[in-house]
Amino acid sequence: MKFMTGLVAVLIAFVLAVSLIAHRLHSPVPTATTGVRKATAQVDVQANGLTIEQDNIKRRLEQDNEPGSVKHLYVISAYTGDVIIYSTVKGKVTSSGKRLTPYSVVALDGSAVDAEHAGIAVDIGGRRLRTTEVLQDDGTYGSSVEYIFWWDSKGSYHQHYISGGQIVHLSDTPMRVSKVIINAEAE
Repeated sequence: MKFMTGLVAVLIAFVLAVSLIAHRLHSPVPTATTGVRKATAQVDVQANGLTIEQDNIKRRLEQDNEPGSVKHLYVISAYTGDVIIYSTVKGKVTSSGKRLTPYSVVALDGSAVDAEHAGIAVDIGGRRLRTTEVLQDDGTYGSSVEYIFWWDSKGSYHQHYISGGQIVHLSDTPMRVSKVIINAEAE
């Protein structure tokens, strides 16, 4: 009997190993129409345990939410390079797409959706609702205008938005510009 139990265990292990190997062999690797396969890379982390990308996002969130911070906003014409608007910014620039509550809810608890896997519970107007939206790192829902951000070699923070006929640049230090068409600063 012990021999049969051992034999069955070995056969089960063998079948599982073969199944795992077959699954790996037949799992599709993303491939472009040119035949180029998806590449992977090993990314090293810094001494703080974060990648440079993670560290940039962490620093941006900290800097964006620093009480009393002042930044400098420039709206630049993409056609002439003129600064159309200059203004200081108290705190941070916020996109109109950002919200304190989610855009959509799934249903009232108990009516159609009441399982944890069917949405995240939120309280809105005294009602317990569920949403598929996730609260973001900055504590809001919704989306921001797309932009790139960086710190220059002097440690100054910059955000750069590009859209249509204007370019928006935000920095924590003023830039030297030749002229400003509209200065939104009170004199």
